[in-house]
Amino acid sequence: MSITPETITDTLREEIISRPDMILDDRDLMQALIAANERSMGGNIVDLRGIAMERLESRLDRLEDTHRSVIAAAYENLAGTNQIHRAILRMLDPIAFEPFLQDLGGEVADILRVDMVRLVLESAQNDSDPAIRRLGDVLSVAEPGFIEEHLSGGSGAPQRQVTLRQLHEGDARIYGDKAGWMRSEACLKLDFGAGRLPGLLVMGSEDPHMFTPQQGTDLLAFFAGVFERAMRRWLS
Repeated sequence: MSITPETITDTLREEIISRPDMILDDRDLMQALIAANERSMGGNIVDLRGIAMERLESRLDRLEDTHRSVIAAAYENLAGTNQIHRAILRMLDPIAFEPFLQDLGGEVADILRVDMVRLVLESAQNDSDPAIRRLGDVLSVAEPGFIEEHLSGGSGAPQRQVTLRQLHEGDARIYGDKAGWMRSEACLKLDFGAGRLPGLLVMGSEDPHMFTPQQGTDLLAFFAGVFERAMRRWLS
């Protein structure tokens, strides 16, 4: 049943007249009014105003989607920043080297929400050294040149400070018996100063989407810079 002016109550009419924004701000009501106006004009009349409004609505929808995406990205970036800051503060708490490395594979890894953290140092020593074995599953010692080969995959491509990539499986020389579970990793190349071999901090995840080449690396580069400076204290 259609509604005519005679069937609208005086109270409703007064409410609409006193508060027109109640209708103007309601998209569904406005679309219903526009559709009713188009029907009353017939099919042979082109309503340019209606076409313009449809285009404006389409642009508004796109702007709203962009606005939501920007806000979501801002919140995600803020959450990531807070996460890195918390991990750095926890990493700087220990005053001895062994607790420093143990925390790296424990609470620091938990804060970063990764399944495994490994520190790779190039050295003439090997993992059978008793001092190295005491450090558990965090420290791995490799022959000189290993880091460059691991980052480039033998392609000789230029190395970046932070490399994010997805994996079919991890490198057993880094992850040990858990290599088969790793599906993505973040590799942070470390510079310990002149005259010292480089290091590599590797964060591994069983989630293939945890680290991908499309992600930004600024926060992890900052984390690597802090880690380098912390390690120089123990290497001096």
